Amino acid sequence: MDILPHRYPFLLVDKVLEGEAGVWARGIKQVSLNEPHFMGHFPDYPLMPGVLIIEALAQLGALCVLSLEEHRGKLVLFGGVDKMRFKKEVLPGDSLELYCKILGFKMGIGKGEVRAMVDGEIVAQGQLTFSIK
Repeated sequence: MDILPHRYPFLLVDKVLEGEAGVWARGIKQVSLNEPHFMGHFPDYPLMPGVLIIEALAQLGALCVLSLEEHRGKLVLFGGVDKMRFKKEVLPGDSLELYCKILGFKMGIGKGEVRAMVDGEIVAQGQLTFSIK
């Protein structure tokens, strides 16, 4: 919370486990049934929306970039989502492991390779493009 500007109910990274500023990061999102989106996203079969999995990955990537001293206090904005694939459902009670590796960064635009896993199995993977404002 010292680095990311997001707050409840849209802060989707619960804990950063490890990483290297500007290079890579690994974190956790604990998926809980009491999150607001589950009230309307298939109430009889609650699953985490894919766009929120992407957002959680983007927040971890933003955290990685904003950990660099020269970017502290700035905003990281979405530029695009590429090659994103969803392989399994994410359900309440799952511990969603997030990973982002920064592939490159030039003139305020960057790209990251991301993946999300549950119990060691990939549930989503792809690439995100971002800009720093």
